[in-house]
Amino acid sequence: MATEVADSHGHGDVDYNAPYLTAGKGIKSWLLTVDHKRIGVMYLISVILAFFMGGMFALLVRLELFAPGRTIMSAEYYNRAFTLHGAIMVFLFIIPSVPGALGNFVLPIMLGTKDVAFPKINLLSFYIYVIGATFSLYSIISGSVDTGWTFYTPYSTTSNTSVVSMVLGVFILGFSSILTGLNFIVTVHKLRAPGLHWNRLPLFVWGMYATSIIQVLATPVLAITLLLLAAERTMGLGIFDPALGGDPVLFQHFFWFYSHPAVYIMIVPGMAIVSELLATFSRRAIFGYFAVAMSSLGLALLGFLVWGHHMFTSGQSEFSTMLFSGLTMLVAIPSGVKVFNWTATLYKGSIALTTPMLYALAFLVLFTIGGLTGLFLGALNTDIHLHDTYFVVAHFHYVMMGGTVIAFVGGILYWWPKITGKMYDEKMAKVSWFFVVVGFNVTFLIQFIMGSKGMPRRYYDYLPQFEIYHKVSTVGSWMLLVGFLILAGVLVKSLKSGPKAPPNPWGSAGYEWQGTESPPVFQNFRETPTITRGPYDYHLCTEAELFDGFPEDAPKEG
Repeated sequence: MATEVADSHGHGDVDYNAPYLTAGKGIKSWLLTVDHKRIGVMYLISVILAFFMGGMFALLVRLELFAPGRTIMSAEYYNRAFTLHGAIMVFLFIIPSVPGALGNFVLPIMLGTKDVAFPKINLLSFYIYVIGATFSLYSIISGSVDTGWTFYTPYSTTSNTSVVSMVLGVFILGFSSILTGLNFIVTVHKLRAPGLHWNRLPLFVWGMYATSIIQVLATPVLAITLLLLAAERTMGLGIFDPALGGDPVLFQHFFWFYSHPAVYIMIVPGMAIVSELLATFSRRAIFGYFAVAMSSLGLALLGFLVWGHHMFTSGQSEFSTMLFSGLTMLVAIPSGVKVFNWTATLYKGSIALTTPMLYALAFLVLFTIGGLTGLFLGALNTDIHLHDTYFVVAHFHYVMMGGTVIAFVGGILYWWPKITGKMYDEKMAKVSWFFVVVGFNVTFLIQFIMGSKGMPRRYYDYLPQFEIYHKVSTVGSWMLLVGFLILAGVLVKSLKSGPKAPPNPWGSAGYEWQGTESPPVFQNFRETPTITRGPYDYHLCTEAELFDGFPEDAPKEG
């Protein structure tokens, strides 16, 4: 990647001591910043806090289910615990995690620009997220919610818990998602560096672009749905209540028309991260680059067409179920394109088993399991038996946690030197990976068996024959906790005493590792980059470009 000297507008020489190349200090400078990197860091801290809060509710649920009957809480509080686990994880963590945190930090650097298209709107989207999260936390304090994270009617219209304030919080969070999506779309279209054509975009950018399209088009549907729910509760309107002339199934149609595309808001960014990790740590261009890029857009499109597969047992017509089942199977095409092309990328690659790469490989296995088990739920005959059982819980977690969360952690570890300027203890990071991956499989793999035997999800109690499955699953959740606590310790120790990160510690050909420091200067580049190659063209990179961090790792002559 060649560079040319330019000022902040792309003309003339750079004054390296100019104010725009330095960031202010102090809390106020952070709270009022329009620097995409600082906003990304604030998102990262926020979503990690949300993750640990949602995780604590999950541990409480698993502990309650360790044995039949009451263990640590009543049925009423159990309903609240699993509702809060789902709502916090989906709306406060998974949806904003990759776009808000890693996307905000990395995407402008990958594009060779100094910031997103609308920096002030970017800051506004973060504060809207904080406001929405505050309403959600208020709901927990003021009475919690016991409807499940889907807020299904008639539960949500008759519950005496804090449904209105919770859905208002989610409603507000939607605006943050929309503004972030709009910002990224405009940034990708208008602020690419000279020479950065569409066929040279990193696959992470393609993933963020596809995700942004879904955010902008789908989120308003959820906003309207939750607004109607709040209006029915507060004003007695007959929208979903059949006693008032409404239809409770209409809520499901509205909710899943958003929430199935939202699955791809969650998983496509994870796929985008994995593309970067596999390319870097196999030292190869992504096999079938164009197909992988277009598959992200394909998932964005198909995500809007399959919402009805969540409603096979709701009484919809046989033709509808047949149509939605057929469309659901089509989702396997773009997903399969990614998995097969990633696998081909690894073939004969120079694979380095760093911790980020281990997370990428775990993603490949876990997401494939999640995708294949989705076939059972997409087929009408098997879904009737498995609907609302623990099979669905296991499938969902293999896609969301085995996919998005595993990729998100891999992305944090991959870009940690770029974000913080610090390296971390690879050995302990690998120990945490072991506990996370093994703990995850112990927790959820057995739930496929439990669900196929008929154990319904969301139940407070169960028959004695399911006890052994629940005990194993709960022990797995404790292993998960150990893994994430070790990881948190590794990263905190890195901030305090980790060695200084070189500009390109992984020897990557990615744009964000070339021509920038770790961490980057205030406006990212001391020289305006001019792109002369693709992001995965390792054969066009010199050894100095790839191994400027650890020259001892460079291939030796002779």
